[in-house]
Amino acid sequence: MTDHDVRTLADDELRASQELFRATLHAKPITDDEWPQVRAGLQSARSLGVHEVDSGALIGTARSFDSALTLPGGGEVPLGAVTSVGVRADRTRRGVLTELMHAQLREFADRGVVAAGLHASESAIYGRFGYGVATWARAYTVDVRRARMRQDAPVGGRVDIEDFDRAFDQWAAAYPAMTTRPGMLARPAEWWSQLRRTAEKQDGPVTAVTHRGTGGVDGFAVYSVDRPRPDSATLNLLELQAGGPEAFAGLWRYLLSVDLIHEVTANGRPVDEPVELLLTDARAVSTTAQFDDLWLRLVDVPAALAARTYTGEDVVLEVTDPVLPGNSGRYRVGPDGVARTDEPARLQLSVDALAMLHLGAWRPSQLVDTGRVRATTAGVAERADRLFTTPAPPWCGTFF
Repeated sequence: MTDHDVRTLADDELRASQELFRATLHAKPITDDEWPQVRAGLQSARSLGVHEVDSGALIGTARSFDSALTLPGGGEVPLGAVTSVGVRADRTRRGVLTELMHAQLREFADRGVVAAGLHASESAIYGRFGYGVATWARAYTVDVRRARMRQDAPVGGRVDIEDFDRAFDQWAAAYPAMTTRPGMLARPAEWWSQLRRTAEKQDGPVTAVTHRGTGGVDGFAVYSVDRPRPDSATLNLLELQAGGPEAFAGLWRYLLSVDLIHEVTANGRPVDEPVELLLTDARAVSTTAQFDDLWLRLVDVPAALAARTYTGEDVVLEVTDPVLPGNSGRYRVGPDGVARTDEPARLQLSVDALAMLHLGAWRPSQLVDTGRVRATTAGVAERADRLFTTPAPPWCGTFF
């Protein structure tokens, strides 16, 4: 019998759970003025809490919101976007986090959620719960003084500065058509409330801009400006989404034309985002970091495997999942479909390694070469490389 009670929190317990989470980040408590905005970003019945049975004290929490994950080939599966995971500082390393993660995964499975995703504040924690790094992102800086758009860069549409409330409603309606890359997430209303709060918390002024093409809204951006000295200003890109090359080029043409700006900083962008190719001097763009982005967990392995497309020849995988043992087994995976099988396995891997392959962030041969996946026959790793390949690196692009 455990001395902890893990359960879904009621609405009147959400503020306490968010206070606990903020304390784990060493952040200030939520003020009464802030709470309505914070609450607007929370979905009901999606926060878990761990209480001590004896004292009734809340000592751990985790929440999620309902989303959907874009897969290679354009299909989507339901995803639980996991965030606000924290354990009270005097109760860490006592199994509380394990209870939370296991309970949340079981709840996802019971509701038919096919995958879970999170952004890890500590990268050594989540592999043991079946999560693996499934997308990468980069941060870069553009020196505006050197950045000139090429004459052959795409042209079309217009960019307008928008009122925030009007802009967010338009963007929410237009965004689903832009989720074409594997790893991108659907954004519920609660996520848009979080973006509005992020913008309002910036120290400098914040601007919202929309790109409109022939079919309407097809791109948007949010940025703030820091001006520490009269002769130096930095434009910090908080969000940019583009539904096509004209929107992408048009938004960057606008950003590089804003007066009194010396540099543009962008964070959490695709590793292959071709800003350099828009410019006459590619060295105006400097990559400052590359980092793990979305950590993925396959909650329903057969459903997740069946929902994406493949190229090449079939491969039989043997998957092990100690947390959700119903996922364990052998699967024949190929362009014609996915099915459980008793055939001998050609690749043996854990569910976290499978998550690393699922969107195309890693090649199976890389995981074989580093001991994360075991190949039972010669040449199968290269065969699996062709099977799981994707045209472009996956990217999440939605922080939560």
